[in-house]
Amino acid sequence: MIMILAITLFLVLGFFGTFLSYSDASSNWQLGFQDPSTPYMEGITSFHNNIMFFIVLIVVFTSWLLFRCLFFYEKTKHPIPDKFTHSTPLEVVWTVLPAVILMIIAVPSFALLYSLDEVIHPSITLKVVGHQWYWSYEYSDFNSYDEGVESLNFDSYMIPDEDLTLGSFRLLEVDNRVLLPVNTHIRILVTAGDVLHSWAVPSLGVKVDACPGRLNQVSIFMKREGVFYGQCSEICGVNHGFMPIVVQSVSMTEYIQWINAKLEGIQLV
Repeated sequence: MIMILAITLFLVLGFFGTFLSYSDASSNWQLGFQDPSTPYMEGITSFHNNIMFFIVLIVVFTSWLLFRCLFFYEKTKHPIPDKFTHSTPLEVVWTVLPAVILMIIAVPSFALLYSLDEVIHPSITLKVVGHQWYWSYEYSDFNSYDEGVESLNFDSYMIPDEDLTLGSFRLLEVDNRVLLPVNTHIRILVTAGDVLHSWAVPSLGVKVDACPGRLNQVSIFMKREGVFYGQCSEICGVNHGFMPIVVQSVSMTEYIQWINAKLEGIQLV
């Protein structure tokens, strides 16, 4: 009895805990999505939940048919099998019904795909370049006053295990985070300097291929502050699993202060 109460309490606390705190990094045995921070990811999550409704119905119905055939139409109960070759009404149903379901799925799917490709008057442009095995970032909208320095850029490497602080995520922390403001339309340009990479941050609903010699772009609009973790999602060599991504969303005031500090640091070099 005590064990049942303990398990029930654990499940209840875990259920309500998902509403009390955000999950912006992967966790052990995670089955669902990370908490969305952009309208795109909210749309992806909603679309997944709607599709799951149809999947559950189809799985339950087909499982019911399978077990019914196995248990009610076995050889001992029906020594003489039925001899029918086709059923026109049944064939019409199993042709039309899946077609209708696919049409219901296609409409929101195409709408979501087109919205993911929409770039809405960006206020900030972030350039991302993938390398073996780290990321380079460039804030080309903010120029330094020094001659010869055209933009703010830096490299981002994974922090090794021996340098991690207490509470940090292993294989996910980096030495230089990407800072971006909330409630701002941001355009992200992605490319690679050597081989194929993929810049992916689940909480942002972003996964953009980084191809050498080609620029791919995506637009994001973060609705809340937080620290969002991602990783390279394209096999790019022996250290593919060791080039994480960390995006931190802050208020516009904090963002401007950070940009000014970075530019002042560039001037002093």
